[in-house]
Amino acid sequence: MAYDLEEQEQIEDIKAWWKQYGNLVILAITAAALTFAGFQGWRYYRNSQTVAASTLYQQLEQAERGGDLKKVRGIAGQIVDRYGSTPYAVLAALSAARAGFDGGDLAGAKTQLQWVVDNAREDEVRDVARLRLAGVLLDEKNYAEALKWLEVKPVDSMAGLYADLRGDILLAQGKAAEARGAYQLAFDKSEAGSPYRATLQLKLDSLGEAKGAVNRERWNSKRHGPSNLAPNTEH
Repeated sequence: MAYDLEEQEQIEDIKAWWKQYGNLVILAITAAALTFAGFQGWRYYRNSQTVAASTLYQQLEQAERGGDLKKVRGIAGQIVDRYGSTPYAVLAALSAARAGFDGGDLAGAKTQLQWVVDNAREDEVRDVARLRLAGVLLDEKNYAEALKWLEVKPVDSMAGLYADLRGDILLAQGKAAEARGAYQLAFDKSEAGSPYRATLQLKLDSLGEAKGAVNRERWNSKRHGPSNLAPNTEH
């Protein structure tokens, strides 16, 4: 097949361009292929990690239902160590923290909750971990440190819980007026008619009837179990 002069010139231009840039084109195509292959490989790796973590987490849930705190913490440790980048890792750490708290290992519980704060991607999960960590510190009577963990602004759905716990800490410090303000905020953030709101109302009523004096023994009995103490109705 014969080419006219213009076609021959175009062919020569293409040959010259390819001679100059052909290697770069090949490298670019090769890099793109390797990137795609790497992406596919990463997706496969992440999926396999998630599946393996899910299997272990099911075992953890079974251990929780059976009340085996030691096994819960052991499986949670495996998930966090091996599959820390998966969503199951933060759930496992929260479970391990609860198991540690229930078993009296407050230091271990705090370590797990700190890991969640540092590694969770969702704001809600970090807020849950901060709230629980402040609760552990309250049980340790480390009130100042507990309040620090509640200084951040949580997601709206947890604002009431943060205020409620802040009230508990302030009350434990003997700051009844400040505690009442925190409980009032928690009450305002709660849903009308909810059992939780009724509990907050009891806290507010108790402080209101105390004329500013804090009867911590009476209050602690309300927090941790049934109380036979009647409200103070003296005026």
